[in-house]
Amino acid sequence: MDYTLEERGKKIIEECLSIDSKNPIDILKIIAAKDYIRIHGPEHHILDGAALLTAFYNAGGNIDLPSALEELMKRGLSMPGATCGMWGVCGAVTSMGAALSIIDGTGPLTTDDTWGKHMHFTSKALSKLADVGGPRCCKRDAYLSFQEAIKYINKNYGVTLENSDIVCEFSSENQQCIKNRCPFYKFSKKKVAFVCVHNSCRSQIAEALGKYLAGDVFESYSAGTETKPQINQDAVRIMKELYGIDMEKTQYSKLITDIPKPDVAISMGCNVTCPYVGRPFDDNWGMEDPTGKSDEEFVTVIKEIEKRVLQLKVEFER
Repeated sequence: MDYTLEERGKKIIEECLSIDSKNPIDILKIIAAKDYIRIHGPEHHILDGAALLTAFYNAGGNIDLPSALEELMKRGLSMPGATCGMWGVCGAVTSMGAALSIIDGTGPLTTDDTWGKHMHFTSKALSKLADVGGPRCCKRDAYLSFQEAIKYINKNYGVTLENSDIVCEFSSENQQCIKNRCPFYKFSKKKVAFVCVHNSCRSQIAEALGKYLAGDVFESYSAGTETKPQINQDAVRIMKELYGIDMEKTQYSKLITDIPKPDVAISMGCNVTCPYVGRPFDDNWGMEDPTGKSDEEFVTVIKEIEKRVLQLKVEFER
């Protein structure tokens, strides 16, 4: 059903009046899951402040909730959409600023300290949003604003709003989701296994570069069907020279049974003798083993592994 903005606002108010939570984040999540709330949209200019007012009232705040929500909706309806990009101020923050002004009865001619205190709140909240950056996300912007609003209300009004750890449940619906840059992004790192027979050279290099270059995106492991007493010493030396990585500090030659079950298995180039890892390989990088060859040939292989690791990182970040 295609609701008008006013219809969306009325439904938000109806829902708020039925919720007894003291946690504005939970209130937002409950209502944001309804079919009349879009992933982005100016209804958030009503929803965000309404969730704050509702939690404030449920925590013992001294307001007439129905009339406060009606006033919040009136103000929210007057705010244009896309204010974050077009006006340089986020509608989530503005909605919560409106909620505070309703609680305190603050207006443009108010002479007490609430006028300035509300400005301090909105400036802190906007600063949090600015630090994360765009593009806009109505859920992320609300979460960041709530973190500041909860602190502000708990400090100034003699009530205690509940808080909670935030894990975003809406990422898959947002085509502009910034993923790892968002502090609320629900991200589970894939386990990547780099495999060759002896786990002493190429796969060890891939594990080390995976941790060094892409540890924020995926977990890196290496293994083989046989082990060596130590990692290839030329590989150890050249990796120290190129990247300052001491592979012998954190890595050792391992069997496939010594690592967690991988989500992605990559053969370094074992040809017909490549070991079975309990599942088909996702890719074969087909790298020549530089063992016993010149430093120049080692560097060529290492740089190719670096390129492949960075490509894998980009693929996982999409």
